[in-house]
Amino acid sequence: MTQRWNVLILLFVVRLSMAFQFQSVASMSPALMKQYGVGLGDIGFLISLYLAPGLAFALPGGEIGRRFGDKRVVLFGLVLMIAGGLAMAFAPTWGWQIAGRIVAGIGGVLLNVLMSKMVTDWFAGKEIATAMAIFVNSWPAGIALCLFVLPALAAAQGITSALLLTATFCALGLVLLATLYRPPAQMAPATQSAPAAPASWPHPSVIRPVVAAGIMWGLFNAAIGMVFGFGITMLVERGWTLAAAGSATSLVLWLVSASVPLGGFLADRTGKPIAIMLAGFALFAIALLAANRTDAVIPAFVALGLVGGLSAGPIMSLPARILTPPLRAVGMGIYFTLFYLFVVSAPIVAGILSSRAGTAAVAFDFGALMLVLCFPAYWAFKRFAARVTPAV
Repeated sequence: MTQRWNVLILLFVVRLSMAFQFQSVASMSPALMKQYGVGLGDIGFLISLYLAPGLAFALPGGEIGRRFGDKRVVLFGLVLMIAGGLAMAFAPTWGWQIAGRIVAGIGGVLLNVLMSKMVTDWFAGKEIATAMAIFVNSWPAGIALCLFVLPALAAAQGITSALLLTATFCALGLVLLATLYRPPAQMAPATQSAPAAPASWPHPSVIRPVVAAGIMWGLFNAAIGMVFGFGITMLVERGWTLAAAGSATSLVLWLVSASVPLGGFLADRTGKPIAIMLAGFALFAIALLAANRTDAVIPAFVALGLVGGLSAGPIMSLPARILTPPLRAVGMGIYFTLFYLFVVSAPIVAGILSSRAGTAAVAFDFGALMLVLCFPAYWAFKRFAARVTPAV
């Protein structure tokens, strides 16, 4: 029991490096714009490039992990993240920044898909909602850590030093994973020694509920992205200063970091993960609708943070109900392909809607709509999952 929690701590720390690297561009965007002579549109493009490779590499990443071993492929992903970080740190032109970001993003995709599968291997049937909640919480925690550290470092030491820190963080993750991670005993032959034997593609009866779960995970994360992507702009439209709007929006991030593990703990403790998940969708949607219609912004944003993460652990535990060990790598690849599809496309759609409406507040309504769509997605998951023998 102690061993699997130690492994979870290790994987949490390693995944922090991914969130830290993702947030690095947004955290020092003024310095990047000044040094390279680019605008906000270029910065937004550079930010999205980190997640965009997931559309192409999430699914093959899962299959590569199945064939060559999870640990090996995650280590390779960390190497790509280090290489991309170094390219950005010493980039002489904006084109090199783009190239480095793409390389780092490909590494991040491999990390995200296969480490989620590694957590599933260790916790399937054992506090899976709590474990997944803690694991996915590395994302907001890493972003918050980056916001705290990198802007000050970039201001004091420059862009190169700040980006070198992101590469160093990835290198630390590589060393920790290489020296400390071991797969669970029942997974060792497929993940640590010889490459896995060929396996058939999951049966359509298995793929269908995984797709439904992936849609839920994508919609949920895209809804959270509406807060961080458009919350500051919405508040500035209301007359807030940029600094005050940023502080209010960051408050949601810190509170989500608390509500994510809370949702997983409640799901496992009560034995009612689905009830927690669905309640989380409803409360989060209501909070989004209220936040852009009230003058009591701080209480509304506190509510957003307190309910915004409740569904995360239960959603991430859904694939473990369906995917047997031989199918987890490919299954998680399918799952995360849907995730990347939504988190990359939703901000684009929200930006178009906001431009047409003349206000960023419409993005919060769009986020609420995506959460409402999670309900029919769960209905589809439940219907399809009933036809599949539960995984063990």
